[in-house]
Amino acid sequence: MSTQSFFSSPSALADETACFSVQAESDPGVLPRLLEVIAKRGLTPSRVHATTLSTGANSPRLTIDLQVGGVDKDLQDVMAATRGQIHEVDRVLTARKAGL
Repeated sequence: MSTQSFFSSPSALADETACFSVQAESDPGVLPRLLEVIAKRGLTPSRVHATTLSTGANSPRLTIDLQVGGVDKDLQDVMAATRGQIHEVDRVLTARKAGL
């Protein structure tokens, strides 16, 4: 019997989820451009949640949370960097969660 951790095995990748939290200007084109980064890689997000928040005197801000399964850490980093190049995007935070 192997002592290798379940989450470090190749089959565990399908159970891992890349999580992205994106802060951006409230612009109608931001969400489609973010989803395009995922679609170009043949992936479908398992979760998408977007909220527009008014910040008083400043223009409204958009917070988008995306989750994509089956993405390894290297690809997650590339996808985060690509999202950060979208003009309206201010910040991209990433996290990972493992399935049970």
